[in-house]
Amino acid sequence: MSIILTMFLLGSLLGFVGAGGAGFIIAVLILLFHVPIHTALGTSLAAMTFTTISGAVSHYREGNTDVKVGTIVGIFGAGGAFIGSKIAAAIPTDSLHWFTAVMLFLSAVLLVIRLFLVKNTKETDTKETELRSVPFLIKAVSAGTICGLLSGSFGIGSTPFIQIGLLMLLGLSLRKSIGTTMLVIIPIAVGGGIGYHSEGYLDYMLLVQILIGTMSGAYIGAKFTNFAPKLLLKFAMIATPALAAIIMFFV
Repeated sequence: MSIILTMFLLGSLLGFVGAGGAGFIIAVLILLFHVPIHTALGTSLAAMTFTTISGAVSHYREGNTDVKVGTIVGIFGAGGAFIGSKIAAAIPTDSLHWFTAVMLFLSAVLLVIRLFLVKNTKETDTKETELRSVPFLIKAVSAGTICGLLSGSFGIGSTPFIQIGLLMLLGLSLRKSIGTTMLVIIPIAVGGGIGYHSEGYLDYMLLVQILIGTMSGAYIGAKFTNFAPKLLLKFAMIATPALAAIIMFFV
């Protein structure tokens, strides 16, 4: 019950700021409940499979998702995440703490870039001619594989990395990049979860406890998002991975 209650409180915060929070979940599991880092990474990554589905469906209904681009990037992201989980299994525990902390810090930096430096671009749909062009496919495959590798290797959702890739590499608008990212994360989480399961680092009981807490908490937390000033939300979104990185540095 202590894990469920903690995940409920954490889910409320993540639902409020609209963040995936895999890195924060990992840090809390390691610090408070002494879960081995490989198990924490694998289980939290698998949990994202379920926690991002509702967000992906919601964005699709709002027209915020480029399904074709998301499918291409997501498929190769799943492969990258599977390979990344194998890489993580070979990294010593002490070193993996530092690598994950650094990636969380980079996530915070990329969020600053996305929220304050990248302007919203004009709404456009990806044309069939672009999807079939070799340069576009190379970019999509590269973006998916790299983000999947990062997510699988360090157990993070890699949301900022995916969004920056969709914005700057594939030319999606800010609104479309946010919605499409939710779609991309699902296969990445599945691929990473399968990889960690094959290495024996997926704890199903812990997974259920995380999901019960975070999904119920996120539902309630999201109800309060519209009442918060935008500047507060932006600060909270950046502070979430930054705080998780600090915790990881001192675990």
